[in-house]
Amino acid sequence: MKKIALLFLLGVFLGFSQTKDEKQLKLIYDTALTEGKAYDWLNHLSNQIGGRLSGSVQAQQAVEYTKKELELLGLDRVWLQPVMVPKWVRGLPEFAYIESAPGVTNNVPICALGGSVATPSLGIKANVIEVQGIEELKKIGKEKIEGKIVFFNRPMDPTLINTFDAYSGCVDQRYSGAEAAGEYGAVGIIVRSMNLRLDDYPHAGSMSYGDIAESKRIPAAAISTNAAELLSTSLSLNPDIKFYFKQNCKQYKDVQSYNVIGEIKGSEYPNEIMIVGGHLDSWDLGDGSHDDGAGCVQSMDVLRLLKKTGYTPKRTIRVVLFMNEENGLRGGNKYAEVANNKKEKHVFALESDEGGFSPRGFAFDCSGVNLERVQEWRALFKPYLIHFFEKGYAGADIGPLRKETTVLAGLRPDSQRYFDHHHAASDTFEHVNKRELELGAASMASLMYLFDQYGVLTPKNTKD
Repeated sequence: MKKIALLFLLGVFLGFSQTKDEKQLKLIYDTALTEGKAYDWLNHLSNQIGGRLSGSVQAQQAVEYTKKELELLGLDRVWLQPVMVPKWVRGLPEFAYIESAPGVTNNVPICALGGSVATPSLGIKANVIEVQGIEELKKIGKEKIEGKIVFFNRPMDPTLINTFDAYSGCVDQRYSGAEAAGEYGAVGIIVRSMNLRLDDYPHAGSMSYGDIAESKRIPAAAISTNAAELLSTSLSLNPDIKFYFKQNCKQYKDVQSYNVIGEIKGSEYPNEIMIVGGHLDSWDLGDGSHDDGAGCVQSMDVLRLLKKTGYTPKRTIRVVLFMNEENGLRGGNKYAEVANNKKEKHVFALESDEGGFSPRGFAFDCSGVNLERVQEWRALFKPYLIHFFEKGYAGADIGPLRKETTVLAGLRPDSQRYFDHHHAASDTFEHVNKRELELGAASMASLMYLFDQYGVLTPKNTKD
């Protein structure tokens, strides 16, 4: 009997010794994992609406749907923020083949890069010159490049554990390859897809012509990694092979779209604003579940989880679903512009744009004192296997809000599978795990809670 009483008293003691922050985080995680809404919202975005390219009907449907769902949460305010966005249309499916001899061809999967011009109506067929990067063009010279298709074939570095570092190491050929190759007289470019896996999915993505006149722009397409390997091998065996591709994309005039914003007004410091968000637009090949439907529904659920757990924020908390991150960043820039014009005080911004995989932690773009304080919170996240708290890049859409007194943070999920799906037709709902998505939403809500509770440190309040 004494032993039972002792165990009871020990349990009571441990219960009372648990801090309010530990209790709140557990409540957030428990609620997310048993009553989460993110997966249902994503199901609708992905399977009822689909890919949401800026300026498309689907993008507008996503705006209307998420606004309606935010209104149902009973937030203090929900509104649409107008923003002009580019309207680029892919058109009919692209077609390409490798011609090893007259009449001997192998069809290969390609997709036009976002912002590319179309090929002539009959397509382009030309010899191919393979390079590993833009810097090689100068060494080769215009004489050997003119009239050919440049094939950029630098792969992502598989030895880099952070796959975003591998992506950064080769994405310049996709973004600026057409501009560079056009200056040497190339008639088109083919770019190896940004993907660590060998498969048959071409991966889209944005590209730029810089200041090149429209009449001098050359078509640009991504080729799947399997097809890139085939093309490279074919060239090594026969440098005189030809490549044919046809695409029908077109750039239209800018159209109006919207950022979708919902807000809970702060009870003590309403003029201090904290935001959480992702980008509502996506590429059109898949349904944009990981990039970035996941980030949007997680961000929506942050506000729902705080309300559901009975938490009253001290500061004003907003969810912002940004439009046009993929091919323009117009939504992020517009939000920052309006905030600046209104002289709003943003103290914290959190973004999720690395997929709905298992959360590992956060990267912070902030002052040293705030980073030190965040490190002190690591123990609170340890039970949930969240361990990554380091200085780093937070996100594209919240980047324009960067100031010395603002803390920017980005959710860091496990990145090993992300580029299997990034910008490809394989970015679909069935590749998102419900539990992983919910854990990400809970992690984000927990970090938002802590910053709301304790604020952002500045030189003035560091000693408080």
